[in-house]
Amino acid sequence: MNGAVRNTVLGAGLVVVYTALISSADAITKLIAGGYAAPQLFCLSGLLVVLFSALADRHPSQRRGLRTECPRAMALRSGATVLAAIGFFYAFKLLPFAEVFLFIGLMPLLAGLMSGLVLKEHVRPAAWMALGAGFVGVACLFPSGINAISLGHVSALAGAVFGTFSMIMARYIGRYESNALAQVFYPNLAIFVSMGIALPLVWTPMPLADFGWVAAYAALLFGARWVVVVALRLLAAYAVTPLMNLQFVWMVVLGAVFFAELPAVETLLGVAIVIGSGLFLVWDQFTPEDQRKPLLSFGSKLRTDP
Repeated sequence: MNGAVRNTVLGAGLVVVYTALISSADAITKLIAGGYAAPQLFCLSGLLVVLFSALADRHPSQRRGLRTECPRAMALRSGATVLAAIGFFYAFKLLPFAEVFLFIGLMPLLAGLMSGLVLKEHVRPAAWMALGAGFVGVACLFPSGINAISLGHVSALAGAVFGTFSMIMARYIGRYESNALAQVFYPNLAIFVSMGIALPLVWTPMPLADFGWVAAYAALLFGARWVVVVALRLLAAYAVTPLMNLQFVWMVVLGAVFFAELPAVETLLGVAIVIGSGLFLVWDQFTPEDQRKPLLSFGSKLRTDP
C-alpha cells in the first residue's frame, strides 16, 4: 500500500471515528440545551477542552508545545469555531435532531466552494456530481420541504457556514504545521474567553449530574476535534465533509434511543444516497493529481501566514 492510498484509508477511518464522537456530543447538547444558555455550556466545556489540551501536551508522544506557525489563520479558525458552536447550539435547541442534519448535509457543497476560493483545491466535474447527489440525498430526508424559515433554520445555516470555514482553515494550517493539538487548543480557548464574558449574565445553578454531562461533552469534543484535524491533513476538505454525513447514521441511533425519533423510509433513502456520494469522493482521492481536471478555477486564494 503506497503512501497516498494509506493516507486516504487512514483519513477515511478517522472521519468515521469523528462522526461517532461528534454525534454523541451533539446528543448531549440537545439533552441539556433546554435548561441552559449557550455561554454556560460552552464556557465550561471550552475550559475543560483547554485543560485536556494542556495535559495532552505533557504526554511524551506529544510535547510539541501549543505554539502555532499561523496565528492569523488560527484566529480565523477560532472565530469561526465560536460562531459555528453558537449556531448549532440554538439549532439543536429549536429544531428536531434529524432536521439539523439537513444543514450539516450542506457542508460538503460549501466545502467544495470554499476549497476553491481559500485553498485553491480544484474539484473535478465528477466530484461536483457526487456532491450534488449528496445534496439530493439530504433533501430526501425532508420530502415536504421547509415551509417556513425560523430562527432555528437560520442558526443551523450559520453553524454550517462557519463550521465549514473552520474546517477549511484547519486544512490550510495543516499545510504549514503538523501540531494538531494547537488547532484544538486555540479555538476552544476562544470559546472559553468569549463565552466567559457573557457567563455572569446567564448563569444558572447546575447540579452535579448536569456538570457530568458537560464534562462528557467536553471530552467527546476534544477527541473529535483532534481527530478531524488529522483527517483534514490526509484528505481534501471536499472529501472529508461528505464522509461526515455518516454522522446521520449515529444521529438516527441516538435519536431513536434517547429522543424516541424514528426515521421514515425517505430518511433511509436519503442516507443511502449521501453515504454513496461520500464513498465516491474518497474513491476520487485515488486518482493521480495530474489527471484531475478542475471544473472551476479560482485565480487567487486566501493569504494569511506562511
